[in-house]
This record gives sequence, C-alpha cells and structure tokens, in this order.
Amino acid sequence: MRPTGRLHLGNYHGALRNWVELQYQYDCFFFVADWHMLTTGYDETAPLQEHIREVLIDWLAAGLNPGVATLFIQSHVPEHAELHLLLSMITPLGWLERVPSYKDQQEQLKEKDLATYGFLGYPLLQSADILVYRAAYVPVGEDQVAHVELTREAARRFNHLYGREPDFEAKAERAVKSLGGRNATNYRQLRRAFQEAGDTEALQRAQALVHSNN
Repeated sequence: MRPTGRLHLGNYHGALRNWVELQYQYDCFFFVADWHMLTTGYDETAPLQEHIREVLIDWLAAGLNPGVATLFIQSHVPEHAELHLLLSMITPLGWLERVPSYKDQQEQLKEKDLATYGFLGYPLLQSADILVYRAAYVPVGEDQVAHVELTREAARRFNHLYGREPDFEAKAERAVKSLGGRNATNYRQLRRAFQEAGDTEALQRAQALVHSNN
C-alpha cells in the first residue's frame, strides 16, 4: 500500500478488511510501498516518513497483527530494487507500454511530469515485489490483473534466458527443425514476436503449432 497519507474507509473496505482475514489463513507479507509512491510523487518526499508512520498505525488499528503476519517498509528490503533492476534489463518496453493503467493514470495525473521510467516501470517493480518472495497468492483487485499477468510473463522470460539446462539451445533448435521447413520458420517468427514485443497471440499460435505436430 502506497503511503500517500492517512488511510480512509476505501482502503479498509477495499483491502485492509480482507488482509486482516488472510493473515490467519496464509503466511502473509504486507509492506508500505514507499518506492511505489516515488513513481508519481518523486517531487513530494517531505511528508513521506510521516505518511509511512500513519499507514503503519492505521494497519495496526485495523487489526493487522505483526505477531502473525510480516509487516515492513519496502525500501528497507533492498532485494526489491535489485530484482526490479534485473527484470528491467530483460523486459521489452512494449510490455510496459501496453499495461492499461499506464495511459489511464497519465490522463488522471496530467498536472505531473510522468515521462519517467519510474512511472512506466512501476508494474515491473510490482513484479519484483511478488517474485522476490515466490508468492503463491497475490490479493489484488481486478484493476491489478494486468500487472499480475506482466509478472508471469517477466518471470517466464527471465527463466527462459537464465534458467535453461546445458545445451538447451541445441535441443530446442532440433525440436524446431522437427516441425518441418515452413512450420519451423513460422515458429521462429512467432517466438521472436513474443520475446521481443510480448505478443501473447503469437505465443498462443506458436503453442498451437507445436501441439498440432505432436
């Protein structure tokens, strides 16, 4: 949750009430997202520490229990930023530009200069927030579904680049060639479209092509 000031009923009914229940059902991590606040409020940092304090007090008042769940401040765990940096090295810009909330928030915050990587890349920071804990469940609203999907794709791309077994490329190339000349060419084009531009339709077509030849 971003520390933008005192919490209100919308925060309670939209998130906190659910968190209070979830903390007794799962191993939960709840953090004050001070780095996320900087993606739009990078020029308004004076009240940040007080806002962080207010958020934590309100969490405790709402029923979050630090004896049951883990409560912390995002910037106190540098691994969030480290993983975000690594993910930013491999994530195509097109993936970030297509996140629905990117243009929506630009429209809503016209008075701010949001032509920054911090604003464009904040969904990727969310991806790092999730992946650094290998989270199995992410309690977010429908407006955040696209961000969770981005997390899935970023993780797949990371694993594709760095999680491969020895001789993976040679084995993969033999498998592609087994599709036959035209199909192999089509598959390579579709794979490139997905890896470079995040074209999910290309991914689906490539998968269908492989399945049809099995």
